[in-house]
Amino acid sequence: MDAAEDRRSPSTEAVTGPLAVGRGVTIPARDLSWRFSRSSGPGGQGVNTTDSRIELSIDLTACEGFTADQRARVLERLGPRLVEGVLTIAASEFRSQLRNRRAARERLAAQLAEALAPPPPRRRATKPSRGAVARRLDDKARRAKVKQLRKGHFD
Repeated sequence: MDAAEDRRSPSTEAVTGPLAVGRGVTIPARDLSWRFSRSSGPGGQGVNTTDSRIELSIDLTACEGFTADQRARVLERLGPRLVEGVLTIAASEFRSQLRNRRAARERLAAQLAEALAPPPPRRRATKPSRGAVARRLDDKARRAKVKQLRKGHFD
C-alpha cells in the first residue's frame, strides 16, 4: 500500500485485530496495549500536534495466545528485552500514526516468531582427518624453514 492510498482509506482493520505471529500462534487484540505520543524529528508543524509515535506492548506472562511451552520459550529468549514480563516495541519512523501502528505490529510479530522458532540442530563435533593434520604440519615446517633461511643463520 503506497502513501497516497494510505491517506485515502485509513482503514484500521489491519492494526486493531488479532496479531498473527505464525506457526499457528495468534495473539488476541485484547492482549496488545497501545500508547501514543508525539514523535520527534522532521514533520513541519504537524509534528507538534500529532501523536504519531507508537509504543506497542504485550505482557508475555499473561498472554493467552501461547501454550505453556511456547510462553516459556518466548520468556527465555526475549528475557533481556523484557521489563517485568512486558515486551515493548516503539515505532516513530513514519509521519502517519497508522503506518507507525502497522510497523510496530510487524516488528512485534517478527520478534515473537523468531523467539518461537525451534532451536537449531546441535552441531556434530568432528575432528580433522589424518591427511589434513599432516598437510598442516608440513606447511608449518615449510614456513618455519623459509623464515629460518631469512635470518641468515645456517645451522
